[in-house]
Amino acid sequence: MHAIRIHQFGDADVLKMDDIPVPGPKDDEMVVRVIAASVNPVDYKIRSGKYPPVKQDQLPKVLGRDIAGVIESVGAKVRKFRRGDAIYAMLGRDIGGYAEYALVTEDEAARKPERLDFQQAAAVPLAALTAWQGLFDQGGLEAGERVLIHGGAGGVGHFAIQFAKAKGAWVATTVSGADMEFARELGADQAIDYKKDKFEEIVKDIDLVYDLIAGETQQRSFAVLKDGGRLISTLQKPDEAELKRHHARGAHYMAKPDAAELETIARLIDAGKVDVVITATYPLEDVARAHKHMENDHIQGKVVLQVAA
Repeated sequence: MHAIRIHQFGDADVLKMDDIPVPGPKDDEMVVRVIAASVNPVDYKIRSGKYPPVKQDQLPKVLGRDIAGVIESVGAKVRKFRRGDAIYAMLGRDIGGYAEYALVTEDEAARKPERLDFQQAAAVPLAALTAWQGLFDQGGLEAGERVLIHGGAGGVGHFAIQFAKAKGAWVATTVSGADMEFARELGADQAIDYKKDKFEEIVKDIDLVYDLIAGETQQRSFAVLKDGGRLISTLQKPDEAELKRHHARGAHYMAKPDAAELETIARLIDAGKVDVVITATYPLEDVARAHKHMENDHIQGKVVLQVAA
């Protein structure tokens, strides 16, 4: 099969199309014919050598953490799925999705939302699970609470806004001026241009700050946090002294595959409560261009790779 691998760390030019064997499933695995995969920031961080868990001795490596496709074969212990089922999945760290076939376990996969095509479905798993786990598993967001989402226009952020609104929360988000209308269309009650305005002068009494930016943005967020609130970040552990001073709870986390949560997300999508935004789609052989776009350009939503027709 064709697969995109890196043999060394570097810029987008180190992404190479290789011919490698189609994987065979273990008893608890499925072989999925990949129709589409998505590009996430973690992919170019791995590629450039800026993601510490992946080291040189683990190369060559197939990149890509989420896919949508059709099951080709199943292992002897697989019970929930059969050959021909259309699924979407967030893959474990050892398996890559930039390939014509991928190995998936039942714990990683759910049936593809019926309302989505394969390209849209591939854009969902990692970003949506990151948003879901940050808001609800880590952040404990409840209906009627006030949440501030930093970076609401990107892959994770655009899901976070919609999930929070579906839960019944009041949602504020920081975005660039070009994304103000986009954020409102997603359901944000308050969109703030971070380049022009200081969010701490606009919102207050926030129950949950969901931080996708880190740095001084995270530090300034304590000024809007309600006493006893929560500050959850995908990028940086919140300051312990500030948490203590605000009687707040904080966490830095990484998303994990979760089939049950993907099933819940699929139901929200099929109910019309969550839309998937794709800013660009590239054929698999143009993966380097996709990475350059993701790294260097302004992105609304997700970037997707078309692997098969």
